[in-house]
Amino acid sequence: SGIVLVAINPYEQLPIYEQDVIYAYSGQNMGDMDPHIFAVAEEAYKQMARDEKNQSIIVSGESGAGKTVSAKYAMRFFATVGGSASETNIEAKVLASSPIMEAIGNAKTTRNDNSSRFGKYIQIGFDKRYHIIGANMRTYLLEKSRVVFQAEDERNYHIFYQLCASSSLPEFKDLGLSKCWHIPVPCW
Repeated sequence: SGIVLVAINPYEQLPIYEQDVIYAYSGQNMGDMDPHIFAVAEEAYKQMARDEKNQSIIVSGESGAGKTVSAKYAMRFFATVGGSASETNIEAKVLASSPIMEAIGNAKTTRNDNSSRFGKYIQIGFDKRYHIIGANMRTYLLEKSRVVFQAEDERNYHIFYQLCASSSLPEFKDLGLSKCWHIPVPCW
């Protein structure tokens, strides 16, 4: 509806985020096609190129609504329509950083097994040909209380469980955590 897109998580994979759908929305005007995250991304991309001004896409919603996934789809759209997907691996690096961020800032809640417990501000840099040349991600509002307390049926941040599960590996010793790793954290 207009420039606001309401996204609903269907909790299953749908074929509406494939490469052919990206190309279908590329070059289209807002409102010419059905509402979609790619329509919003295309509008921001066109305005960036036309006006040579920074653009922002704000993704907001309830826990489990699909905000993180929507941001990933927007980045994939920019990498594809900018032609950079075949020329460089910058966009792959941007998308690949997501699992690392998720391990550090995501936790299991009663509503979502992989819920972001922090806000993200992702800044994507483009060159003069509008290809992605880099990105940086800032976090804010990290839910620090989760480190010391979890509600019933919830978990701490994934990284704690990953460290616990890997504590017997030889590489773990090099991290210098073996002496301080006596926190009673239940492993998977």
